[in-house]
Amino acid sequence: MSVTEVDTVKAETATEPRRVNTSELRAARGLAAPAIILLILLTQIPFLVTIVVSTINYNLLRPNDRGFTGFDNYVSALTSGDLWPSIVATVSITAASVVLSVVFGMIFALLLDRAFPGRAVARTLMITPFLVMPAAAALIWKYSMFDTNIGILNWVSRSLGLPVVSWGTNHPLATVIIVLTWQFTPFMMLILLAGLQGQDKGVLEAAQVDGAGTWRTFTWITLPHMRMYVEIGVLLGSVIIIQVFDPIAILTKGTGGTKTLAYLLYERAFIGLDIGQAAAYGVVTVVLTLIVATVALRTLFKVFMAGGSR
Repeated sequence: MSVTEVDTVKAETATEPRRVNTSELRAARGLAAPAIILLILLTQIPFLVTIVVSTINYNLLRPNDRGFTGFDNYVSALTSGDLWPSIVATVSITAASVVLSVVFGMIFALLLDRAFPGRAVARTLMITPFLVMPAAAALIWKYSMFDTNIGILNWVSRSLGLPVVSWGTNHPLATVIIVLTWQFTPFMMLILLAGLQGQDKGVLEAAQVDGAGTWRTFTWITLPHMRMYVEIGVLLGSVIIIQVFDPIAILTKGTGGTKTLAYLLYERAFIGLDIGQAAAYGVVTVVLTLIVATVALRTLFKVFMAGGSR
């Protein structure tokens, strides 16, 4: 047999699909079954219960007045005038927080990518805000930074002869965005720093030899290389921040255009005590979140499949 025939046989053998043994398939399903069952118990059954409750007139203020209402709770949720402003607030807070976190994360990643004494300590300190619990972070900013009497920001304003600012009252949207940006900048920084460390140093040295300045090197070499990492950070950050509840509940109580979908659901269930309508809002929120998550995950998979070819 010639070399060409041998290569042909090898190619045909390599392209033939591997036959899966039935016992191996059953064993694999058996190993995955407990995790799948637990996942269904923890996620799908509560969601089905929520769907059932959303079709019931269930208000804790009227415990004896219960009955099947069909889609009335959904009609009320979609026509009450509260859903769409909440969607706008959710998108605004998420978009602004993600963009600012990426910008500041890129700046700090560029600074920490350089060699200097104490770099390891600086990286550890920069990660700290992301490790703080959201409720604790909101409380720290509410009293230590934004408070009109003892807050650091207003102390600086008084020292400079500027008027005192009641951040939570006068600028509620900016207050929430500042806290979220402070907390998620380290998250973006870690992702972008990993991208910077994966950059080919030889290309940067060649650019310096050719006379390219710092700004031209960053815009023409570093930034295109970082595109994949920026996209990953934006997608993951959006999925996380869109679910944020603690800063809004602690800082603004949903006032001033900060009533997101998460806070609207809490308000209907625990303040209005209308469990049926809250369940309808919950189902609508889950559907919208699934749409956003599906688009984000598909884009994320495309980014990973593209890899370094971008």
